[in-house]
Amino acid sequence: MSRRPAPAPVRLPDDMAAAIGHAVSGFGFLEEALKRAIFSLTRKELDADADDEAWQRWLRRMEDIADDTLGTLIDSLIAAMKDAAITDHPLLARDLRALRLDRNLLCHASWRPGTRPDHWHPTFVNTRGERYPDEMDAPAVLAIHAKTLRAAREVVSIMRATGIDGEWAGDGGQA
Repeated sequence: MSRRPAPAPVRLPDDMAAAIGHAVSGFGFLEEALKRAIFSLTRKELDADADDEAWQRWLRRMEDIADDTLGTLIDSLIAAMKDAAITDHPLLARDLRALRLDRNLLCHASWRPGTRPDHWHPTFVNTRGERYPDEMDAPAVLAIHAKTLRAAREVVSIMRATGIDGEWAGDGGQA
């Protein structure tokens, strides 16, 4: 029985590959912002009278979020915002949930040439068995990147409003 080599993926044009790269880096920035906001919001829950057991629980929780996925981080932030009585959290929560789907699409799709010039079809099936129905071009992917950075800036502003801040990778960048 002879085996044929597996086909190689079609090489994306540079503008599409760069757009996907920028979008993926934006998701990384969002993940960092989420972790820091969760840290800041939940740290505020510990008052000066917190006992050692409460501190240990909180520290374990912070260790756990270091390895969490974007989806879990989003859920954790939404819960922390509710606990902190942040009133505009439903809009941010909606945007973050949509970005979770965009992230999974852009990070896990296999790309095929589209039917229109400069468009590509992401072959991706989500956990509900749904396929992404549309083709995308570089500007569409860059629009997701822009939405990601807007959401990350909102998350950073929530973090900074707690008074717990400090220098980090989000300072001085072009986000």
